[in-house]
Amino acid sequence: MDSGTDVFHIIHTTRSMRRLKPDPVPDELVLKIIEAGLCAANGGNVQNWRFMVVRDPHIKQAVQRYYKQAFDDTVGPRYRGEPPAGVTRERYTRQGSAVEYLTDHFAEAPVWIVACLEEAAPGRASGANIYPAVQNMLLAIRALGLGSTLTSRHLLFEAETERLLGLPPNVHSYAILPVGYPMGNFGPVSRRTMTDVVFGDHYGEAWSGLER
Repeated sequence: MDSGTDVFHIIHTTRSMRRLKPDPVPDELVLKIIEAGLCAANGGNVQNWRFMVVRDPHIKQAVQRYYKQAFDDTVGPRYRGEPPAGVTRERYTRQGSAVEYLTDHFAEAPVWIVACLEEAAPGRASGANIYPAVQNMLLAIRALGLGSTLTSRHLLFEAETERLLGLPPNVHSYAILPVGYPMGNFGPVSRRTMTDVVFGDHYGEAWSGLER
């Protein structure tokens, strides 16, 4: 199979692409992306997911104001602190720069896909019904040569941004995927080693499979 469409190649090269061109993304591609999301696992096959395709610049600009406020109040200061474990200062600084770029150009992404759930009382397990679909869509976006990133920062101003998105009281957003043609190049993701995060029968105990 061509490495460009091999599922493991796609998985290993689906990086967060935060610098996006404003060029239009055709509805035909957006449809493919959402179709991929609808193929995802979800609890009891209830399929209470809902997806908004947002192109209206006025809606995007209104939401971006809160997105920027969340950066100024919470996210931006984080990148002036110590990097997470396994991340170099250089890489963390580059990531912070990309995050700030997305913050300033969020509304310029040609299309947003807003992932929602229709549910009366969100709970701890709710994400199981929407985040598999989000990941499927991210993989489809990558396979189509487009770029995106999973962002939920708007939820720091949940009431305000969901009002701007026009969501009824029983519908809640879980992520926004800004979708566009990437300015940068795809490449391998950077993650902590498996020995840091994979354990055996007892938490904290090394898994023997990592020794093979």
